[in-house]
Amino acid sequence: MKIRPLHDRVVVRRQEEEQKTAGGILLPGSAQEKPNRGEVIAVGSGRILDSGETRAVDVKIGDVVVFGKYAGSDTIEVDGEELVILSESDIKAVVEG
Repeated sequence: MKIRPLHDRVVVRRQEEEQKTAGGILLPGSAQEKPNRGEVIAVGSGRILDSGETRAVDVKIGDVVVFGKYAGSDTIEVDGEELVILSESDIKAVVEG
């Protein structure tokens, strides 16, 4: 199944965080916070401005983004994979390099 977000929404696949501390201690899943970094897999057409024009979203498919700790409460499951739907304003940065 494909998913197409509307307007300024972005669909992100969370990236898994390290499950080991710097000292080599393995962390159980219940002790970990959900990662706030992920890969963009779908992008909406953009925000509709008051003038009626559409402003394109600044991120593109394949970008790795960082989003707010409490952003991403809208999660869905597509083909057995948990995805996050974010508003473009919830994205804090694009990781480059």
